[in-house]
Amino acid sequence: MNPATPAELPSDPLRSITRADMANLPIRRYAGNVCVVATPHDLAHALADLRQERVVGLDTETRPAFRKGEVHLPCLVQAATAHAVYLFPLRHRDAFPVLAELLSAPRIVKAGVGLAHDMRALKQVFAFVEKNVLDLGGVARASGLEQSGVRNLAGMFLGFRIPKSASTSNWAAPQLTAAQITYAATDAWACRELFLRFQSLGLLRAKPATADSGADPGGMTL
Repeated sequence: MNPATPAELPSDPLRSITRADMANLPIRRYAGNVCVVATPHDLAHALADLRQERVVGLDTETRPAFRKGEVHLPCLVQAATAHAVYLFPLRHRDAFPVLAELLSAPRIVKAGVGLAHDMRALKQVFAFVEKNVLDLGGVARASGLEQSGVRNLAGMFLGFRIPKSASTSNWAAPQLTAAQITYAATDAWACRELFLRFQSLGLLRAKPATADSGADPGGMTL
């Protein structure tokens, strides 16, 4: 993973948000196009859209563990573009090459929260070498914010609340419910929106591409 270079926060920003203030925020869910990738046509459509993007919001979901020592691998990868959110159930092995290409693409920023853990877990499912992966939580902490979770960051920077109702549901189920699909899509979409918001506030700093960075000239190397 390539760390971001944090910039100074704008004057008098929110550095944390209380539960009471969070509860008063309006709830937002992703309302755009969602594709649960299951067919060759879905894969081709997702790949074409991802390839033309410069910034993709990224998240994963894992089957919850309720017993001590119980560990599960990720079940789902979510990737948000400007046009749609693509949900990749990892029981479909045909998705692995598409996801590996995305994660290895040096010119596409993959923005999310807690991505170091996600990358380690995904490497136990399929092989890839990640490039241009940006952990927004790390940027928040390096910039002096007291909270760095996606829901707190959405409250502080996007002004809405993301519900958590489906967070501990069975992500390994053969068919995702409508609530699971919306929940998963919202998290990836929020990560992309947070990247754009951080960028507009100057919290991210563009750096010149280097010979070994894999970024094209003028691109953002994070």
